[in-house]
Amino acid sequence: MSTTRTSLTRLVPRSGKVRAGVLIVVVFVLIAVIGPLTARFSPQATSFDLLRPPSAEHWMGTTQTGQDVYAQFVTGARVSLLVGLVAGVVSQVFSVIIGLLGGYLRGVADDLLYILTAVFLVIPGMPLLIVLTGYLPSRGMFAIAVVIAITSWAGSARVIRAQTMSLRGREFVEAARASGESRIRIMFAEVLPNMLPLVASGFLFSVIGGILSEAGLSFLGLGSLTTVSWGSMLYFAQSAQALLSGAWWWYVPPGLAIAVIGAGLALINFGIDEYANPRLRTGSSRHRAVRGSLAAGGDATTADAAAGGAAVSAGPTGPTGPAGPKDPAAPSAPATSTGTALADTVPEADPVIRPSDVTGDPVIEADHLSVDYPTEHGTVHAVDDVTLTLHRGEILGLAGESGSGKSTLTNAITRMLRPPARIAGGSVSYTDAAGGRTDLLSLDARGLRAIRWTEIAVVFQSAMNALNPVTTIHSQFDDVIRVHRPDLGPARRTELAREHLRRVGIDPERLGAYPHELSGGMKQRVAIAIALVLEPDVIFMDEPTTALDLLVQREVLDQIVRLREEYGFAIVFTTHDLALLLEISDSIAVMRRGHLVEYGPAAEIYRDARHPYTRSLLDSLEALGSLA
Repeated sequence: MSTTRTSLTRLVPRSGKVRAGVLIVVVFVLIAVIGPLTARFSPQATSFDLLRPPSAEHWMGTTQTGQDVYAQFVTGARVSLLVGLVAGVVSQVFSVIIGLLGGYLRGVADDLLYILTAVFLVIPGMPLLIVLTGYLPSRGMFAIAVVIAITSWAGSARVIRAQTMSLRGREFVEAARASGESRIRIMFAEVLPNMLPLVASGFLFSVIGGILSEAGLSFLGLGSLTTVSWGSMLYFAQSAQALLSGAWWWYVPPGLAIAVIGAGLALINFGIDEYANPRLRTGSSRHRAVRGSLAAGGDATTADAAAGGAAVSAGPTGPTGPAGPKDPAAPSAPATSTGTALADTVPEADPVIRPSDVTGDPVIEADHLSVDYPTEHGTVHAVDDVTLTLHRGEILGLAGESGSGKSTLTNAITRMLRPPARIAGGSVSYTDAAGGRTDLLSLDARGLRAIRWTEIAVVFQSAMNALNPVTTIHSQFDDVIRVHRPDLGPARRTELAREHLRRVGIDPERLGAYPHELSGGMKQRVAIAIALVLEPDVIFMDEPTTALDLLVQREVLDQIVRLREEYGFAIVFTTHDLALLLEISDSIAVMRRGHLVEYGPAAEIYRDARHPYTRSLLDSLEALGSLA
């Protein structure tokens, strides 16, 4: 019972404006649905009671021909609201399809759709509406609603296109591409849910515009004058000069109704985010739970914990952060007086490539791989002639400063480079457990979709952004499993998701949570669990412990090592932290300015770093006290 009450409480808007708007709309919907049943006269029936004011017999008076104004008003409410609803739905369908396709696909498709949108934006709306209505073979309400929608979609489509262009490069969209989801599914299942506030707002104002446009057309005599609507009531009142004759009861009700329903829909617009944004939905319920606990006599800390507040990790803390105040006597990393990057202060030297001591068979082989970025100032060689081999079950650490080419190298191997990057040379091959060899650079979109996540998975740099913020953890597991295991039923997919959450140390009951309800470490472990759900041979981890505190970082690393031992997959672990790689990696590859400068077993690099750049990195770590 309490759960039902809580669910109903969440539906009640917190804002007084929104409550007023909902009340107004509900009243008019009831009038449209129930009102015609309560009318004592037909809206078209005439009588000898001409231009009578409101009375017991005619509740809202009569027209010049004796028609009952109340019957016309409630019947017109049904027609006008229906026209607005149909126009709003059709208009938003046009806007979403054109805005999403243009913003996501880009290129020629976007250019053509943008030109089409611009044409409809520059043509005055009402004249175009009048012209198109004049050519209609029949002026039924549905036909008029469609014409209204056709002339009003462009503004919303332009906004949706701009938002789609902003979202298409986000990490959770990249994760969806990497998991093998199709373009259509990414657009409508990943991008569109993040734009629901925009779509809902556009729908509300399209409904308002539809009601006003229908009233305007009918007032001008261009609508369906045989159908009673608020617009036709105003047309006949104006034709009979009701204003001059003092018959205010004829034109005031429909005019006032149009204004009030428009205000009600506009007020609802203030509360769209409250329902479309899961952070606000769950946040409001948590706030009420905390307030209720405090009212019952609990303390604030206990109340926040009971309501699912932020996770707290145990450990020594200080006034400046988890590690306490910095020791002023602690040594700092060497730096130049001008703040020049370390790569600029180390002399050039030949690469140092050592033979690997890993016993597993090769699973990923990159041979003389090069990646270029063409620019107006020349070509940037982000990855230049890199050769490395990842063995089955191996942890290969990829180290280097920002801009050294680490992420570009892994994106090239996984075929996730973004324009204008292009692979200028070399090859990348994948060898499965049965010995079958696949050239990753020659795969088409279908081939990539088949191999991603089933054979090669990716854990992106920031799980806070790699998880879709408006869908539950369960939905994100389900997306990956359904794409690659379409034969599995919903129950089995849920069972797999719960099992893998358990394996990374997360309560399976959190499957229904949204990403913002999890701590940073839990989000990172969820991202790892999603990468593992299809048990791939290789996982690329791009700085998976970035932005995590030391204790949570240690928990995540322990989970990664334990899972590697359990599943036997190979890992390419990209990070700036060379000390971390020395601890967990079997082999280490050090990159500098797109070149592989040192490569070999982690223990040998730690004991005997031969390249000046690697020695400088180790010296910096030793000065910071990061090396044992």
